[in-house]
Amino acid sequence: MKRVVVDPVTRIEGHLRVEVTVDEATGKVQDALSSGTAWRGIEIILKDRDPRDAWAFTQRFCGVCTTTHALASVRTVEDALGIEIPKNANYIRNQMASSLAVQDHLIHFYHLHALDWVSPVEALKADPGATASLQNAILAKYDLGLSGPFDFNTDAYPKEFPRATPAYFKAIQAKVKALVESGQLGIFAAHWWDHPDYSLLPPEVHLMAVTHYLTMLDRQRELVTGHVVYGGKNPHPQYIVGGMPCAISMNDMNAPINTARLGVVDVAVNLGISAVNYFYLPDLLAIGDIYVTKHKMVDGGGLAGKCVLGYGDYPEDSYTGIANGDFHKRLLLRCQGVVENFAAGVMAAKFTNLEGKDYVDPEIITENIEHSWYSYPQAGKALHPLAGVTAPNYTGPKEGTKTNWKYLDEKGKYSWIKTPMWRGKMAEVGPLARYIVTYVKVKQGLMQPTWAEKMIVDQIDGVSKVLGAPAHVWMCSTVGRTACRGLEAQVMAYINKYFFDKMIKNIRNGDTATANMSKFEPASWPKEAKGVGLHEAPRGALGHWIQIKNGLTANYQAVVPSTWNACPRDSKAGSGAYESSMIETKIKVADKPLEVLRVIHSFDPCIACATHLYDTEGNKKAVINSDPYINACGGCGS
Repeated sequence: MKRVVVDPVTRIEGHLRVEVTVDEATGKVQDALSSGTAWRGIEIILKDRDPRDAWAFTQRFCGVCTTTHALASVRTVEDALGIEIPKNANYIRNQMASSLAVQDHLIHFYHLHALDWVSPVEALKADPGATASLQNAILAKYDLGLSGPFDFNTDAYPKEFPRATPAYFKAIQAKVKALVESGQLGIFAAHWWDHPDYSLLPPEVHLMAVTHYLTMLDRQRELVTGHVVYGGKNPHPQYIVGGMPCAISMNDMNAPINTARLGVVDVAVNLGISAVNYFYLPDLLAIGDIYVTKHKMVDGGGLAGKCVLGYGDYPEDSYTGIANGDFHKRLLLRCQGVVENFAAGVMAAKFTNLEGKDYVDPEIITENIEHSWYSYPQAGKALHPLAGVTAPNYTGPKEGTKTNWKYLDEKGKYSWIKTPMWRGKMAEVGPLARYIVTYVKVKQGLMQPTWAEKMIVDQIDGVSKVLGAPAHVWMCSTVGRTACRGLEAQVMAYINKYFFDKMIKNIRNGDTATANMSKFEPASWPKEAKGVGLHEAPRGALGHWIQIKNGLTANYQAVVPSTWNACPRDSKAGSGAYESSMIETKIKVADKPLEVLRVIHSFDPCIACATHLYDTEGNKKAVINSDPYINACGGCGS
């Protein structure tokens, strides 16, 4: 047996350490640990602050998924105070969320995860002419023939389309060759390029994917232009409790939203559709097809086939609240609920619904700290987020010192991430979870699908046909988790267009309201209130909970996607999604655990970067940073 440590796990947001115990003779992982190695403390910072400002603080949980925490936060406060936002505000929020999902998924695949599958070194062996032919063949073969609705079709031509000439690929290959021969791989440095898995793909696939990596480095920033128009900037666009802080005028060219600026948003919307349809999905399906059909690599499923969870999102119109159940009556994506036993087949899976009242029920969703560096008032008792406590209690590793770890303490505390559970059970969240829940609900006849839900089912059936494998086989794997993220990017690109069109139609009907300020002043609030804010963030189900007393935040807790997935084990519930998936993954070379990186990256981890603590006078007391080469930027995983 060999214990292998990867610390830090790179190409993620934040700081993550994993340890696996491998049987070198068989490659089987016997045990695995996942540790979030930094603490953020935003919940403490929010205490006794104005809840109307909470979105600005919580948005700094993360420097990558930016707008997601602001959206969950304003929804939380609006739920507590009973505020119904105008239609346009709802449409704008949905556009911002869906455009971020497209950008986030695309960045994840090309710039964080693709190098687990493709290699710039292997790309040097490719024939540029054959690569050009392959590009055209892939565009034809992996076109699933799906699209969303268009009320206003403004896309005269694709805003971005892959080049497919030998000269183009030869020029890219020459640039990569110069990097490799210089001995300075730059953005491609420090990796196991001699791992045998890189020989599983033809060299031409490597060259095509590396070329698209470089293309999307340039274009991805344009996908979230709407954040700048609607929210004033990106990252961290502006929000307001009660709606959005952007006035609409089709006559005033200085207005935040006018005809010219809507034209800019329209271009970004159509670019997202092109980037996913002509780059992301064909590349992803081509790679996945080879791994699944030729090499039968369907490991790394972990909790996917056992228990997945979703909250649902994208309300079609305004709603009166979340805890009162109105939010879930109006959703375009009704993936709220839990699916167990999907690995046995779609019809054998068990579905349990989640509705508004469940999110404030202390028995439904809880967080434990058995293996987390925190203390609770009553040892061994899990807490609902509304009663959550954030009290750090760092104890150090099993071997080594508090500042120089050798091995984590698997029997004690070993992570800054808490352990959330649904009815005492571990669950995976994310695009894969959303797809499993939607697929089961539609196939079992539990709901009549919306256009977006039908598209999800058609995507899954289409990929099953391409791979020659049933959904419950290929989905419950590292490849499946990666594929569902790409499939979701396509759905999100059309959701962005869908809500853009709905807003245009609403403005044409004379409605220009973007904020409801009737309950903005604290004098109109009850002395005590509590609320929940939900959002299906790119990485999975995101929940914020708030208690308001005398106009101030009495308690604030966030249970984020990477909390669900990256959490440490529980003695009763077992291992979380990261740890379970590593245990179900075979490793070819123990000292070069590429497979571990691949399975971890398939979740798109988002872990806290660093924490700055201040005293009551605002003076800096300490800086805790687990990576001396990275400055604090916020994170959303712990």
